[in-house]
Formats: sequence, C-alpha cells, structure tokens
Amino acid sequence: MSPRNLLSDPAWQGSDLGHPLPDSPHAVSVALPRWRDVIAYEEKDPACRAALKTIYPRFGLHPLIQQLVQRSELAGTKVWPYPTEAAAQAALAHCQRKGPDGHSELIAIAGVFCLRSDAEASPHAKAFWQHTGLGLSSRQAAIALGKEAAPSNESGEAARRDIRQRLADIHGVNAQQISLHPAGMAGLHAALSAIQTLRPGRPTLQLGFPYVDVLKQPQVVFHGSVLLQPQSLAEVEAALDHLQPAAVIVELPSNPLLRCVDLPGVSALARSRGIPVIADDTIGTGINLNALPHTDLIFTSLTKSFAGRGDVMAGSVLVSPQSPWASPLLKAVPIIAPLSDADAIALEIASRDVLQRVPQLDANALVLAERLDSHPAVQRVLHPKNCPNFRALMRNGAGHGCLLSFELKDGQERTKRVYDSLRISKGPSLGAHFSLVCPYTQLAHYDELNWAKQCGVPADLLRVSVGLEDPDALWIRFEEAFAD
Repeated sequence: MSPRNLLSDPAWQGSDLGHPLPDSPHAVSVALPRWRDVIAYEEKDPACRAALKTIYPRFGLHPLIQQLVQRSELAGTKVWPYPTEAAAQAALAHCQRKGPDGHSELIAIAGVFCLRSDAEASPHAKAFWQHTGLGLSSRQAAIALGKEAAPSNESGEAARRDIRQRLADIHGVNAQQISLHPAGMAGLHAALSAIQTLRPGRPTLQLGFPYVDVLKQPQVVFHGSVLLQPQSLAEVEAALDHLQPAAVIVELPSNPLLRCVDLPGVSALARSRGIPVIADDTIGTGINLNALPHTDLIFTSLTKSFAGRGDVMAGSVLVSPQSPWASPLLKAVPIIAPLSDADAIALEIASRDVLQRVPQLDANALVLAERLDSHPAVQRVLHPKNCPNFRALMRNGAGHGCLLSFELKDGQERTKRVYDSLRISKGPSLGAHFSLVCPYTQLAHYDELNWAKQCGVPADLLRVSVGLEDPDALWIRFEEAFAD
C-alpha cells in the first residue's frame, strides 16, 4: 500500500485518530482530529492513548523505542534510552540532582545506553527527555531492534558534511561554525552548555512568549529562566541590569504569537554588558532572516521547515562569526549526542529541495493569512507580516515563514466546531509539506491555561502550519469549516 498523500487526503476525521503524520514509521506528528481528542490526549485518557500509532518524539516514547525498552521496565520503573553514554550520564546526573531520594541507574539494552528510573525519579527523567531532546531516535531504535539496517559511518559522515554545508550556504558562513544535534532542543542544550563556560550558574532571560520547551529547558535543566514580554528597550535594559543573566534568549519569531523583539536594540544592550544572545530561528529560518550580526548563537529545529517531511528529528547550532565570543563559544559547544548516521542520511535527502520548498511554504502562508484577515468570522490573525521587528531582519525577497495563528470571534465553542470540521491534518509540529493545524495552547499549556492567557495566549488559539497545497483549494477548506 502506498503512503497516504496528506496534501489531497488529510487526516482530519475522527476515524483518523492516532494516524502517523506523515504515513511513515518515523513520523514526528500524530493525528488528533477532534477537539475532544486533544483534551483526551492531555487528560491521558487510556482509549485515546491506545489509539495513537506514534507520538511526538520528545513528548513520549515512540512505539519502536517502547519495543526496545519494555522488557527492561521492572515493576514501578521507566526506561529511557539514549544514543550515547554521555547523554545517558547527563540524564542520570539530572535525576540525582533534582530527586535525590529517587533511584536511577544506567543499564544497557541491545548495546544502547539507558536510564532506568523508579517512580520518584521518573518525573525528572521524563522532564530531561522532553526538554533536552537528547533521547534515542526512532531510527536508532529500529536498528537496535534489527528492523532496519545500520548505514555505514562513512555515509553518515558524508550526509552530516553535506547538511552542514547546506546550512552554511544559507547563512553565508563557514561550515565549521555549525554543529548538528539530534533535535532542536538538543541544539538549545548545547548552546546553554556553551554559555555556562562564559557565565556559569546564572539564569537566562527569555524575551517574548516562547515555545514551551525553550522556556522549560533553562528553567528545569539549567539555572532558571525569567520570562519578560517587554514593551520597550528600557524594560529590557532594566531586566539585564537587575538579573545579569547568563544569556538572552529570543525566538525569530515567537511561537505561537509570531512576534519579534527589537533584536538589534536588544543585542546592543546585552553585548555592552557582556551578555550573549541566543536566537531560535526555526520558524523564520535563515533563508528569510539575517540575524547573525545581532546574535551569538542560533539554534534551529531542522525537523521543521529544513527537513520539510515530518519524519526525521534533528537540530543545529550556529556560532555567529560576528559574535565577540565566537572563538570560545565554538570550542565550548558540546556534542554529547551527535546526529545519528541514519537520521543524517534521511535529513540530507529531505532537505535537498529546501531552497525551493521554503519560499513556496512562505508564500502559501501569506496568502492564507491575508484571506483570514478579511474573513468576518476571524477576530485576529497573528503572522510575522504584522511585526516591524521581523520585517527589519528580512533578507531581500524573503518570506515570513510557514506559520500563522488565529482566533475566531465567537469563542471556544465556535472554535471547537471549526477545528472538528476543518479538512486539514491535525496534530503537533510544523514545517511539513502538508498543512497541519492544532489548538496550540491546549497542547502546549493544558495545565497552565490561565497563565498562558495572562501572557496573551488564549486557550482557543488555532495555529496553522501551511503546506504545499494549492492556496485556493486550501482556502475552500477553511471557508467550508467557517460555514458549519
């Protein structure tokens, strides 16, 4: 049977619950087609969880990984496999630091380094797994299980070299400035680890409401993070002087509000105080933005628009050659879990068309944003086109990224109906060649909806990652859903 074509046959109905998105054993998204499915997933409803044929890799154990570890999960324990001993040791150290009364130990399964945690230590083990993205990949699990053949290290190394050069060409830097990691959050982990060599033991300052794990990782795994949504550079200056953070973290643009801070202004304030700036350009992409003059480290989830297929996890860290700390940071970025041979090969193949695909995704997203802007059912549309600070960073002829968010006028009940009837694949993640919609706040902040609302992120926000569907055909699907 051929894989399902999600461009023409999206996974949007109740019968699609749990379907991998895309139709691949290594899919990074899963169909949650109805609002009640999202709530059931967040409430850990057994029937919903049993229907899931996969899961977003950092949010739980992929089915292939479950097969690998299930025989070693003793009563009351969980097992978390890692690609290297160094990554497993880092997870063990985190559990021992956060839960000294719990018990964790390292074990080996089929040659894979694993952390086994008891009931008291497991919440800390799960947090490390989710926030850092350092866990074993589904392809590595398939190889350990004997379900897939291991590629040669030479072919993996060639793929990594080609990926780094592809990224270097996009950013206009030397490939030596770039390192590859098993996930975008693993890239952030490497960036934060490097920062510790410059400004150890200090919290970070997060500017703008961020993607959940961009905030949670420094808060939980490192030395804390303070969230600030500044209205002026004066607020940023006061926070820098008061906190003296290890680094400033920004998203270009933020997820899901799709805004940017005044990056040149923030960078000038931070660097004058000896404070580096870390940027996440996953949504905006280096194809569209020139952030290098104002950043010291850029991390990217290559899982998203760079790969564009939704079936490989990867991340990168770029040390800006224009950073005053370029040399020490380049030496300090650790690779405790390199991008695996199998994942590198898959990513290299998937990203060959990135320079043609990303502009088309961006153009399609802009068309949808403009049409939503003028629809009478829509309260507001969030898209980088409306952000002057984003536009100030854009390269000539660049786009705005493939993501937008919107709210409807008639509240959550109307939003539920629109979500349920929208003929678009529904699930987490972004940047794939097919469109994806999700009630973002419900998925990312279900246990802190009031806090998210106070930060300007409403509970009924719908986030759309726009794919390569014909824009007119895609708009018909939205019009039909609004008419229900």
